[in-house]
Amino acid sequence: MHWTQVIDPFNNIVLSALVALIPIIFVFWALIIRKMKGYQASLIATLIAVIIAVAVYGMPLWLAALSAVHGALYGLFPICWIVITAVFLFNITVKSGQFEIIKHFMASITADRRLQGLLIAFSFGSFLEGTAGFGAPVAITAAMLVGLGFNPLYAAGICLIANTAPVAFGSVGIPITVASQVSGIPEMAISQMVGRTLPVLSVVLPFYLVVLMSGFKKTLEISPAILVSGISFALLQWFSSNYLGPALPDVIAGIGSLISLVILLKFWKPAKPWRFDGEVATAPHVENKYSFAQVLRAWSPFILLTLMIIGWGMQPIKGVLNAWGMVQFEIPLIHSAILDTNGNALPQIFKFNYLSATGTAVLIAASIAVPLVGLKLSEGVSVFLATLRQLKFPIVTIASVLAFAYILNASGITITLAEILASTGVLFPFFAPVLGWLGVFITGSDTSANALFSKLQRETATTIGVDPVVTVAANVSGGVVGKMISPQSIAVAAAAGQLVGKESDLFRFTVKHSFLMLTFISFIVLAQAYFIKWTVPSYQMLDGKVAAPDASHGYGYLLTFGVIIILYAIIVRIASR
Repeated sequence: MHWTQVIDPFNNIVLSALVALIPIIFVFWALIIRKMKGYQASLIATLIAVIIAVAVYGMPLWLAALSAVHGALYGLFPICWIVITAVFLFNITVKSGQFEIIKHFMASITADRRLQGLLIAFSFGSFLEGTAGFGAPVAITAAMLVGLGFNPLYAAGICLIANTAPVAFGSVGIPITVASQVSGIPEMAISQMVGRTLPVLSVVLPFYLVVLMSGFKKTLEISPAILVSGISFALLQWFSSNYLGPALPDVIAGIGSLISLVILLKFWKPAKPWRFDGEVATAPHVENKYSFAQVLRAWSPFILLTLMIIGWGMQPIKGVLNAWGMVQFEIPLIHSAILDTNGNALPQIFKFNYLSATGTAVLIAASIAVPLVGLKLSEGVSVFLATLRQLKFPIVTIASVLAFAYILNASGITITLAEILASTGVLFPFFAPVLGWLGVFITGSDTSANALFSKLQRETATTIGVDPVVTVAANVSGGVVGKMISPQSIAVAAAAGQLVGKESDLFRFTVKHSFLMLTFISFIVLAQAYFIKWTVPSYQMLDGKVAAPDASHGYGYLLTFGVIIILYAIIVRIASR
């Protein structure tokens, strides 16, 4: 039995779009006005989505239910798997006492909360986004800031907002790769276009973050640090995205801005370290009382995390791991049962890549770190079980959020909203980022939003005489500012920032900043489409053929990588004696 999606159930696209907005408006109302807990809001929103899909769009109830199940499965794996392992890695660092050394080391660089936020949330978070993505950067950086003594709400909120700059190039450029595959525009051209939009946001983001933390006057006190952090990041992001492609901008910009800021702090420091209200004042500078070996041991979980994620991101290694450890199956009864408006069957396949998943890389890093930080195996297991108990409500929230997203997509509700935006004619370039923003809000992923809307962006731009790379790139760029209010991201940040049950507070903290940044990007895209066309790169459309990845050298890569990990563990072990 097949069911064909209905995009305009009322034969009036405006009315259909208003009804399609109801589940999304409910999420805003529940979190901002009603202040519901995250898992409650997401479960009710899922139920509303099912009712509209069945009663308005004519979707069979069994298809809606199976779509929800498929989404919940994806929420559990790989999303929850990443969150669980990331928080586990942080928890073993705390349990072993090594995080106290990290806190002291950070204070020896700077005791100033503003600068710690830039180093960890902005620079280190960008690096993690470039290598891992899928919520891991926010989970890790938010947990680190809370561990350092940050107010949990500020820690989680700042990490969500800081995560906007790198999202477009996250997970080694996967969002742009997917946009290229769907739209037929070369990924280098999309990378260049995004790299001529986001650096404008990146250069002001450190200033924006610090103002949120400390106010305008206190922000001016660390102007040199803000300029170094923002300008170094933006320049490196622009250069790498325009000349190296979409895979490395986050890694290069994140590490480059971190190193640049640390070098600056060797020669300059604010006159007085700033702390949150109520915190005990500290001395202007703290000397590092720990040896290099002790610091290396304390940081070893995060160094291992970095190494593992880099290794797992290499295509040859990923190919080997998928060959040995991936199970994929068609979701029974729903696979190819839904047809789009063109009559094409929509595949519903669940991929359980348990070896190549980012969460597995994090788990391996954490497992290797257990003995390195001085914990027994039994203690590591206890910490893992405690982590599962800690995250029980976030797991429910994330699973239900993804169920919500899959119902909206499978029923055609998402496409209804896209169609109304595409009907704005010559103003479409202004609304093109809104489409990406909407896609990320619903799905929690810039990659998924690009898969949904890149083709529509290209076709609409061509119709109105605008270069399609402008609007396809706008989908990518607009999506990054939707990440900070996506219910999935809110749930991840709340879990890591010890804000379980207070997701509404976090949502209200970030939502106004998301709209402000979205408007900023929309005006930039409008200018690129009509007024500063010289910023658009030259390119030729793809022929539709996608080369298969070469995994022939995967075993050699994997062996070399394993030797590197073992050598590092031995070095830490010897140095710790």
